[in-house]
Amino acid sequence: MAGSQLGVLSALDVAKTQWYHFTAIIIAGMGFFTDAYDLFSISLVTKLLGRIYYHVDGAEKPGTLPPNVAAAVNGVAFCGTLAGQLFFGWLGDKLGRKHVYGMTLMLMLICSIASGLSFGHSAKGVMATLCFFRFWLGFGIGGDYPLSATIMSEYANKRTRGAFIAAVFAMQGFGILTGGIVALVVSTAFDHAYHAPSYEANPVASTVPEADYVWRIILMFGSVPAAMTYYWRMKMPETARYTALVAKNAKQAASDMSKVLQVDLLAEENREENESSKSFGLFTKKFARRHGLHLLGTSVCWFLLDIGYYSSILFQKDIFSSIGWIPPAKTMNAIYEVYLIARAQTLIALCGTVPGYWFSVALIDYMGRFAIQLMGFFFMTVFMFALAIPYHHWTKKSNRIGFLVMYSLTFFFANFGPNATTFVVPAEIFPARLRSTCHGISAAAGKAGAIVGAFGFLYAAQSTDPTQTDAGYPPGIGVKKSLIVLGGVNFFGVLFTLLVPEAKGKSLEEISGENEDEDVVHDQQASSVGTMPR
Repeated sequence: MAGSQLGVLSALDVAKTQWYHFTAIIIAGMGFFTDAYDLFSISLVTKLLGRIYYHVDGAEKPGTLPPNVAAAVNGVAFCGTLAGQLFFGWLGDKLGRKHVYGMTLMLMLICSIASGLSFGHSAKGVMATLCFFRFWLGFGIGGDYPLSATIMSEYANKRTRGAFIAAVFAMQGFGILTGGIVALVVSTAFDHAYHAPSYEANPVASTVPEADYVWRIILMFGSVPAAMTYYWRMKMPETARYTALVAKNAKQAASDMSKVLQVDLLAEENREENESSKSFGLFTKKFARRHGLHLLGTSVCWFLLDIGYYSSILFQKDIFSSIGWIPPAKTMNAIYEVYLIARAQTLIALCGTVPGYWFSVALIDYMGRFAIQLMGFFFMTVFMFALAIPYHHWTKKSNRIGFLVMYSLTFFFANFGPNATTFVVPAEIFPARLRSTCHGISAAAGKAGAIVGAFGFLYAAQSTDPTQTDAGYPPGIGVKKSLIVLGGVNFFGVLFTLLVPEAKGKSLEEISGENEDEDVVHDQQASSVGTMPR
């Protein structure tokens, strides 16, 4: 060892789990609850938007969003999220985690409300306004990824750090579930209050004017959890690791942590750092040697995961319709269609999404990040191929429950797998002064994958028969071949996981090499890449 760890950081690593740790999980986790609610609630209302704003008199089927509009509405928030992850990740390392944390939540709160108030004299005007506010909503959501992960990793002790970071991310599952429940409640209330015939019985009357309130209420509800936690975010102190290692104020770090963790920490002066631990930035050869393969591994794994994960979630309604689990749109009214889509998404969340997250929380500090990620990608590959290869078998009415079980298992192993670990690991393996930036880069790569999934699956999943495609869409490769492609993507995730090191049971400074000579760090990285941890 060329350097030894500051006392305040050593104390944090061995600190007992206290009430403040759980408070931090809730404060940071409610941001992710809001993130998931806002990102995924749009998939519940896109068919309703098509009926309201793109109705065509005399058409056999209800109106649908044109391809370019559907792609924009579904994907623009991801574009904003990608930009926000890069910008706020960098800003979190420059200004500190605390100073940036409130900005992201306020942006999410304002834009959630504004999305529901989207206005315009024409359908194009309403959609353009909605896309504008959802871009900036995504920008705020993007900032929450690197900041929440970094804050939680820097507060936690090394024994339970993985579970704490994963618990923050697991709030996503409750956000997705709540989105479905809110849509169920709102659609049920409106369907009972405003009775409407099916589309085939009366195309115009099947979409009552009050249906325009349904999607607005669902989208605006995302502001509620953000508003509830804003005050508490502002009360959080800066993390000790940022204050001590980046701001170079070990005395302040000790003072802050003494208050929040209710332990007596001895204030101390910062020690001289050796050149190898402080002289390299992100775009240097030294960073490339120490952490280049790690950053490649975390980024590519997150990219591959999100291609399949987001395409599957955003287009659940299309998959369910294709196997007949949701009846043809013309057999129901607009609001009841929202109810059926929400019911399907809620069941998937209950059966696979939420349990998977919490299995990760419970086991990540026992099994390790590497094993969980490898296992998750492997079983996602298996279940995607199991859905795709005998696809016509699952379209039969008697086999729909089996399809639901298999489909739920892909989400279970995504969340008890790479969806949790790709969030946890980048917050652990990089130096404090670059931690938020590198997490932002990894997360942005994931959102690039989400954009590929959102836009690509929209077109790819269309029927190969031109007469069976949605209005305005060219023929695609069909749902079966699309699922085969997603299975292949998951398989590549297995391979790139070999680049990701294990962080279980180690201090952040030990993992990142901030207390070691360059040669020692380089040797450790070489030995960790591509090997299963013992």
